[in-house]
Amino acid sequence: MTLLAEDVFLLLVDDVTGKPTVDSTKFPRVLAGALVLELAMHGAVRITAPNEPVKEGRLVVSGPPPQDPLLARAHSVIGAEKKPVKPQRAIEKLQRKLKEEIASRLVHQGYVTEKHYKIWGLFPTTTWPAHDVRRQERARQAIGSAIVDGTTPTPETSALISLISAIDAIPKVLPGVDKKAAKRRAKEIAEGEWASAAVRKAVQDVNTAVMTAVMVPIIVSSTGS
Repeated sequence: MTLLAEDVFLLLVDDVTGKPTVDSTKFPRVLAGALVLELAMHGAVRITAPNEPVKEGRLVVSGPPPQDPLLARAHSVIGAEKKPVKPQRAIEKLQRKLKEEIASRLVHQGYVTEKHYKIWGLFPTTTWPAHDVRRQERARQAIGSAIVDGTTPTPETSALISLISAIDAIPKVLPGVDKKAAKRRAKEIAEGEWASAAVRKAVQDVNTAVMTAVMVPIIVSSTGS
């Protein structure tokens, strides 16, 4: 099974350097957001609506876990909460060590290689240069077709666009694109009729949660400095 989070990883890691093209705050959190959104698309979780016994905007388990082990673990983490939580809290829990887990899957699938070295001979780091670029190029072409040419994207491409747009990374995926026009088109797609009302609600809340989760560490760091 291929995951949205895997496609997000491939699109946001430079093919040559193997380094993420977005900062270390955004990268793991958009990957976690992709897991939550995919669970919602499977009907395995949902966001609560007004006038429910559970507070509005909480993430609740609504179906059995998918067979994929990474999605199943994310489903278990969400279901194990003592009470339903906001998507942001789930994203913060799920993002820990997530990029390494997804990288390991992609290494096993043959899409990236893993390289270990030390910066200045002291600080260990890992990069994931591309080995087979066909998968991310297909995703990039689908995103470009929807954003630039105005074609109707598939639900999977719509989900990818909504996630990447949430961290303002469409220009990273489509270099040279008109940023304002791309942002406007990405918003149209995210809010479009490509999914059920429940999934569209999940898209909105997950994207907001990703943006909030990205900003909180930055604000805390700025306050402490």
